[in-house]
Amino acid sequence: MKVDNVAYRIVTIDQSAAAVIYLTRVKLRSYSVYASVRKIRQENLTMNSFASIIVAAALTLASPTPLFAEEYTENTHYELVTPPQPTSTGNKVEVVELFWYGCPHCYQFEPYVQKWLKTKPANVEFVRMPGIFRPEWALFGRAYYAEEALGVFDKTHDLLFAAVHELKRKLETEDQLVAFFAENGVKEDDFRKAFRSFAVESKVRRAQEMSQRYGAKGVPTVIVNGKYRVGASMPGVQTHANVFKVVDYLIQKESALKK
Repeated sequence: MKVDNVAYRIVTIDQSAAAVIYLTRVKLRSYSVYASVRKIRQENLTMNSFASIIVAAALTLASPTPLFAEEYTENTHYELVTPPQPTSTGNKVEVVELFWYGCPHCYQFEPYVQKWLKTKPANVEFVRMPGIFRPEWALFGRAYYAEEALGVFDKTHDLLFAAVHELKRKLETEDQLVAFFAENGVKEDDFRKAFRSFAVESKVRRAQEMSQRYGAKGVPTVIVNGKYRVGASMPGVQTHANVFKVVDYLIQKESALKK
């Protein structure tokens, strides 16, 4: 059975939930299948975006009011971070994503993050930060900063999400994480050294502090320039696709202040 055929059946059945059921049934616990799933999901996002552009263009021709001159309002589409928090990106507009590898919503949000990163403005600096609201969340926070320190983030980020949400793999201890990263080319000693390092510990503590200071109540949450908090739970947002529409609006607002 070809990997792409399996992936296509997974995606068309019922996204990630059915993927787990189907993978279990045919006993295909492979990351290559997952990679094909991600590829198809990205293609579906692109197709959906293209369809949205066609519909929007048709509606624009039929309406005297421009559709893209949207105004987003406080407490409906975004919230203020009070007090505003310092940024670490100099003259660039900082966009921080608070996320957690154990969060299914963060996993579903990830393709939208990847899509937005391909078109983000040049004056924007994107920063991932583990949202750490409970002591047990710190484990994945350490894993994130360890893979970043080891230079393997681009290789292991999607695989770690896949292991948790597609393959339902238990990664609840340091030893279990060591085994996972070893399977993906990271030596045990190298991972443990990074995982326990002072640099990683410092970043985890800062992430814990900033999760509170940003006033976030959960993940995924996007913070724009230390001033604005955006998430799909906002009444005027409601979907992952809409989050970056509001983010782009706030980026424009902040960019105008920097001129």
